[in-house]
Amino acid sequence: MADGPSDASDLSGGEESRESREDVMTPAELIARLEEAWLNEKFSPELLENKSELVECVMEQLTHMEENLQRVRKGDVKASVHCMEIDRIRFVLSSYLRSRLQKIERFFPHVLEKEKSRADGDPSFLSPEEFAFAKEYLANTEMYLRNVALKHMPPNLQSIDMLKAVPEPGLDSFVFLRVKERQENILVEPETDEQREYVVDLDEGSQHLMRYRTIAPLVASGAVQLI
Repeated sequence: MADGPSDASDLSGGEESRESREDVMTPAELIARLEEAWLNEKFSPELLENKSELVECVMEQLTHMEENLQRVRKGDVKASVHCMEIDRIRFVLSSYLRSRLQKIERFFPHVLEKEKSRADGDPSFLSPEEFAFAKEYLANTEMYLRNVALKHMPPNLQSIDMLKAVPEPGLDSFVFLRVKERQENILVEPETDEQREYVVDLDEGSQHLMRYRTIAPLVASGAVQLI
């Protein structure tokens, strides 16, 4: 429902969430950030940077909302509205985490390689829990293939390169996006034999259908929102 974030703010008693990345957010802003991360993750063909701090803050906010709900009189219309808002936030949070796990399962060797090759100081794409899950998923997959098929093959065929065996994310797929901050001189490569390069300007509030690879850095910086 359209007024969901304001309900979260009312139920929190006006308290602000804890400081995250040096930004103090209200409950409404916190839920808006979660919804943005959810849509980006849902429509992005690759696994994006993890938002573990945001997830933790939302879970704390849900706990606070549920505690306040216990103090609402039974039969009060507000109780039903707040229950619906709590369920909505839980759905968004669960869908966000589920989307990430599905991508890890689909692209696990590439996800682990990307995490392994990132430079010191760069943000992690995986939370500690997701990293442990990805490593365990890789180990279990390799064990299954070895027990079911590889051990029955000639010695020279008993190894497998998971990076080559598992398809990579389709970064050249097209995605819908809405521009949050005006961008100028965005390089675009059209699908033509000539492979001519040209640039476009993206006006704030405009919506586009573009190749994901082209705007991936803008998604990471928050300049555009996938829709």
